[in-house]
Amino acid sequence: MIRTVCWVSIAAAILLVPRGLPVLGQGDSLSDNQVLENITARQGETVFLRCLQGDAVTRTAWLNRSSILYAGEDKWSVDPRVSLEVLSKGEFTIRIEDVDMYDEGQYVCAIQTRSRPRTTSVHVIIHVPPKITDLTKDMRVNEGSSIALLCSASGRPEPSITWRILSPTARGIVSQDEYLEIPSVSRQQAGMYECAAVNEVSADVRTLQLVVNFPPSISKGKDAGVPLGQRGVLQCEAEAEPTAEFEWYKDDRRIVSDVSGIEIENMSKFSRLTIFNVSEENYGNYTCVAINTLGSANTSMFLYAVKVTEPTSSTLLQAVQDGNKSTTTAQASVCLLVIISIHTLLRF
Repeated sequence: MIRTVCWVSIAAAILLVPRGLPVLGQGDSLSDNQVLENITARQGETVFLRCLQGDAVTRTAWLNRSSILYAGEDKWSVDPRVSLEVLSKGEFTIRIEDVDMYDEGQYVCAIQTRSRPRTTSVHVIIHVPPKITDLTKDMRVNEGSSIALLCSASGRPEPSITWRILSPTARGIVSQDEYLEIPSVSRQQAGMYECAAVNEVSADVRTLQLVVNFPPSISKGKDAGVPLGQRGVLQCEAEAEPTAEFEWYKDDRRIVSDVSGIEIENMSKFSRLTIFNVSEENYGNYTCVAINTLGSANTSMFLYAVKVTEPTSSTLLQAVQDGNKSTTTAQASVCLLVIISIHTLLRF
């Protein structure tokens, strides 16, 4: 009971000491009220609170917000993270492990001397890594819609927020705010978006996918000339989201694959119509149609006949003459080689 009253009296005396006094010189040790430089620690680290004493010290205590943590060797705090590190004539140091936000604040070392009490105070600042607490989920919208993407984060110091677009068609910073607003979204703005929360400690980065729906946009078809009995190929290409389905028509009649020697190959953005043995009835106008839930687009192309050029008699004669010339030249080369060989042998 006596000890409690004594330390309560010391705590009350400390509360009367003005805050923010400058650090005094060593010659003023009997009346020092020192304010040390701030201690900055990251969340989860260990903080050491060190207090220098003198020979005339009778009692010492560490306090936090008027709560006594240690009174000499006696631990008053019920927090298991707080422990005594050093207690000697020259030093009184305690440690706080695994610090967190609620450990931030002013700590006071109260020293009772034979003449008067004095204090040493220090402010502990806790830095917390940023953590993204709220992020818009992956989103699918129709082209022309107005959207707002949210990315909020916690941390100390307060983290800055940066939005980046990582799509193949556009890259770079698009916003430096929690909200990324796009008033009329286009297909070129679809892709992966990255939110980064950054402070002095570290960074937290997360992404979301933005899908923009739009009706098919089809490329202009190309006409093709094919001889009778040969293979004819027509093709078309379309951009769409969701992916378009393709249909082929000849005049007003829809064409079905694997019927009458015709094959249709559909890929995500591409469709190919192949006629393996072109006949007279295959010539004409063809239409490729791309369709999705938002609309359709089409393009037309013409399959027309071309004649195979047959070689004339004069062309054949010229080919024979060219062949004879080549044969004569080869024979002359062989003959010359034989004469040179015989001449070389006769010399020996």
